Amino acid sequence: MTATGVRADARIVARADGRGGTVLPVLEGDGPLALRRTRSDGTEAKVMLVGAMSGPLGGDRFSLTASVAEGARLHIGSAAATLALPGQAKGEARYDVRLDVADGAELRWLPEQLISARGSDLYVTTRAELAAGARLVLREEQVLGRAGEDPGRLTSRLTVRVAGRPVLDQELSCGPGAPGGWDGPAVLAGHRAVGQLVVVRPEFMAQPVQAQVLGECAALIPLAGPAALVSAVAPDALRLRRLLDEALTRLR
Repeated sequence: MTATGVRADARIVARADGRGGTVLPVLEGDGPLALRRTRSDGTEAKVMLVGAMSGPLGGDRFSLTASVAEGARLHIGSAAATLALPGQAKGEARYDVRLDVADGAELRWLPEQLISARGSDLYVTTRAELAAGARLVLREEQVLGRAGEDPGRLTSRLTVRVAGRPVLDQELSCGPGAPGGWDGPAVLAGHRAVGQLVVVRPEFMAQPVQAQVLGECAALIPLAGPAALVSAVAPDALRLRRLLDEALTRLR
């Protein structure tokens, strides 16, 4: 713990074991970022992020890096939602995620929701770097406030690059102090939950995804290169998850 908050780092490395499976030579987490390998089927290794402490709180600095080597398959989830809270330390909290996926490797980054509680101030970044033949399913969900509660300030930036070229770079800021219009008709339109689903597959180069409106609150958008984005808003976390799950089934 520092004078301004808690510092916590987690690191995962996944490699093919040469027998059709995936091994985890590095699985390290400290403080609130505890990592557990869980039972999985087939060739995929599965890791759960288990929150060992509350947070992130004001002034905290969390970081997680995951590297998936050629031929490996990794699924990363979390045991519960992440709750951003105000803390005794002043200032913004940060949570930085870096994902690296090699040729012929696959990563599924599917954590639970991030909830922005009243009085919190969190800046979260997710950066995915993929080789040309890599595969990725990435889900990101944010909920503004707990039930009956105003949100804190939440800024999230999501960047995805394939073979060194950017296919997505977007930032959204919500809550007190965010730029005006975040709750207006062009952004959240009064909804309390917002999410993205990014799917990267080499076969999308030959057969690009077609743009579609998925009901009133979600859209499927082809991205440059072998990638597609689903963007959705919803009144609550449950309906947001349902929208993103339906979109992923459609992409399969």
